[in-house]
Amino acid sequence: MFHKEGYKIIVVTFILVIAGTLLVDNLVSFDGLKLVLKLILLVFLILILQFFRNPKRRTKPNNTQVLSPVDGKVVVIEEVFEKEFFNEKRLQISVFMSPINVHVTRYPIGGKVTYSKYHPGKYLVAWHPKASEENERTTVVVENETYGQVLYRQIAGALAKRIVNYAKVNDTAIQGADSGFIKFGSRVDLFLPLDTNVKVKLNQKVKGGESIIAEANE
Repeated sequence: MFHKEGYKIIVVTFILVIAGTLLVDNLVSFDGLKLVLKLILLVFLILILQFFRNPKRRTKPNNTQVLSPVDGKVVVIEEVFEKEFFNEKRLQISVFMSPINVHVTRYPIGGKVTYSKYHPGKYLVAWHPKASEENERTTVVVENETYGQVLYRQIAGALAKRIVNYAKVNDTAIQGADSGFIKFGSRVDLFLPLDTNVKVKLNQKVKGGESIIAEANE
């Protein structure tokens, strides 16, 4: 299954690969070079298909848990001052996505979307300390009665030139459901209550819609 954001690119890629293969057959006479060029075209197609894949996830909805919004590696777990929405200290947990990760963004909790805003910006590498405040990004806040408000921020990286965000204010967010897409290497930040019970460690690999990032303290 492929994400809808990739349909046009996949079709164009197929056309280019077919056209390229025909050109190689007609213009290149050396069999060894033909094989190499066709393999390059095939690898390019496979990379595009892999990037836009959208695997089904076995999400088990639970209002006391925050699930990872994306696939990737946990690169930040620290207390920070979140100044866009909360204007107070929050626990930031960031997940970095390489170009080979699934780039679908999923709702980390279920509830009501209370804030959704797009910010144009720079394209610093996604792991840069200032990427969260200076790069192109979208900020979304989802609220439920059990966990309160959880903010997640999609951040463009040096290669990511387009962030897609489906969340709109007053939408009903279903935990683990598709909430957007980021094209190429990027990062998602979560901002949670300070007393949250963290369930991940630095450099741990996580899966969007399945891996438990944190739990509410009862």
